Amino acid sequence: MTDILVLGGGYTGVTAAIRAARMTRKTGGRVTLVNASPRFTERLRLHQTAAGERLKDHALIDVLAGSGVELVLGRVTAIDPEQRQVRLDGAPGGEPHALRYDKLVYALGTVTDATVPGVAEHAHVFDDYTSGLRLARHLDTLTHGTIVVAGGGLTGVEAATELAEARPHLRVVLLTRGRPGSMMGTAARAYLDRALERLGVEVRAGADITKVLPGGVELGDGELIHSDATLWTTGTAGLPLAAQAGLTVDARGRIVVDQELRSVSHPDVYAIGDAAAVSQKFGVLHGTCQGGIPMALAGADSLAATLRGGTPTPFRFGYVHQPVSLGRKDAVIQFTRPDDTPRRWYLKGRAAIAYKETVSSSPITLFKLLKHDLVPVRVFALTAGLS
Repeated sequence: MTDILVLGGGYTGVTAAIRAARMTRKTGGRVTLVNASPRFTERLRLHQTAAGERLKDHALIDVLAGSGVELVLGRVTAIDPEQRQVRLDGAPGGEPHALRYDKLVYALGTVTDATVPGVAEHAHVFDDYTSGLRLARHLDTLTHGTIVVAGGGLTGVEAATELAEARPHLRVVLLTRGRPGSMMGTAARAYLDRALERLGVEVRAGADITKVLPGGVELGDGELIHSDATLWTTGTAGLPLAAQAGLTVDARGRIVVDQELRSVSHPDVYAIGDAAAVSQKFGVLHGTCQGGIPMALAGADSLAATLRGGTPTPFRFGYVHQPVSLGRKDAVIQFTRPDDTPRRWYLKGRAAIAYKETVSSSPITLFKLLKHDLVPVRVFALTAGLS
């Protein structure tokens, strides 16, 4: 048997585990998925959780049922690529222990970059379901007050509009160094600006936050902005696990991989999703579900091809769109070139809502189809940007 260990039970980890189990069944693959929580979290919808919406709960054991993937609960504390072992702290009440592997798939994603003073101590983040729920419960205690959302990228925009719509009694301030949605085209960005204004979100562009305080944030010019809750969405970084294990990582702590998604320093380790630094002709991919699931499929297929003694197909990817929710009743979709620069075309309003709910719908259906090899992977890859 070949022991294949997948770390991380998010979108990419579950996709890779189910696909790898299917593709290596005849060659003796034994796939184990390790995750700290028994719950499958739809990280793309954490802004809805923070706004107070109750989303359907999915247990990982149910998600994986019938796939041939074994689930082990525990938090990864260390990776030893020389001994091919992963150390876990164990499930609640369990003892720390180690799991060995022949092939490792690293899909632990990234966490919020908390290098700005005070972020770790005083800011809310969207690292997992618990963090989104914690913000929602805190906001439930406020009858009035101010929410500061730091970061004008797509996550910050979605969070600010969702919170403003769901909690109109609270003031929402969006702080960003540049213009919100700056990566979008002129028309789509103008539509986004109007939505922010309609929902009453106060935008402060050119804001450089130097410190997060218990009751606010401090800007570079010394200005203090009061905040009853600060949400930090300005950037992410890889967990220190990979660097500590001696794997080659980039400046953000992501594992540097080759075109077959194998670590350039340790070929028995595959990295996928946000945790991987993947180079394409136009540059290094930035973390999105748009690229993560195709990467998971390609990584599993690459691993399976290697076990069969074949030659893996190089991973090639191009972006297709930038879908952005603007609350539950509005959205804007910017279509892009493969390098993620904007094209002329975009969708808005009801058409954008329908489009986004289709492309960002729950992956549970995808997982069910993958178990039975019913996903036309090539067609899926083309529509997601993988060529």
